[in-house]
Amino acid sequence: MNTRARAIGTSLAALTLLAAGCAKDDTSTTTESGVTLVEGGTLTICTHLPYEPFEFTEGGEVVGFDVDVLKIAADAEGWDTKVVDIGWETIVSGEALNTGQCDVAAGAMSITPEREAVMDFSEQYFEAKQALLMKAGAGYTTLDDLAGKTIAVQDATTGADFTRENAPEDAKIVSFEDSALMQQAVKTGKADAGVNDNGLLNYFASQNPDVEVGAEFETGDVYGFSVKKDGNDELLSIVNDAIASDDYDAAYEKWFGTAPE
Repeated sequence: MNTRARAIGTSLAALTLLAAGCAKDDTSTTTESGVTLVEGGTLTICTHLPYEPFEFTEGGEVVGFDVDVLKIAADAEGWDTKVVDIGWETIVSGEALNTGQCDVAAGAMSITPEREAVMDFSEQYFEAKQALLMKAGAGYTTLDDLAGKTIAVQDATTGADFTRENAPEDAKIVSFEDSALMQQAVKTGKADAGVNDNGLLNYFASQNPDVEVGAEFETGDVYGFSVKKDGNDELLSIVNDAIASDDYDAAYEKWFGTAPE
């Protein structure tokens, strides 16, 4: 996906979609709570669009579960929010945070040892499984059913790692830069199946009756929001408070139809 810059207006928060690679804003300030923000009075969020229902653009506005949870955190401090659309590799490497492009990173991001080495994470806020997306009626129930088939995955995701480790040797694995391209490959028949997080794929299947989610695989994936490594305990505390709040429960039910367990 090409990065792009465009302003997005919202009545609830100042959400702006910016191009990746922007320089650190020289208006950074330290708040009364001890948090240094890239831009004074604004919580700047890095993500990679789209990843429905966690973050995506709808009606000229960035919306989604992740956005809502981080807005809970921002509202508690009286901050606005701004969303930066940036390459996923730039996020999971920690580069986006280290270069001051954002204060917090989101994107249904699984907490892994490799990522913990370069970023600090909030408490987990979502449990996920890997799942198998296919054309409706295809009947695949395991990865072994995809011997000799083409499997679509998304670059730099735990789903891609899981697939490479567990797919049959003669399966062809095709990697896409973002989730939308990966899902469309299955929908259009360019790939026989796709593997990604179950929250993402179940939402896509609910909007596209010509595809369905088959098997789900227990992988122990849990999501967290990340901040620049070391020295950001105050910001993590604010995010963790949002995750533990009743407002989080309401946001979860809004996007997934049920209360969190």
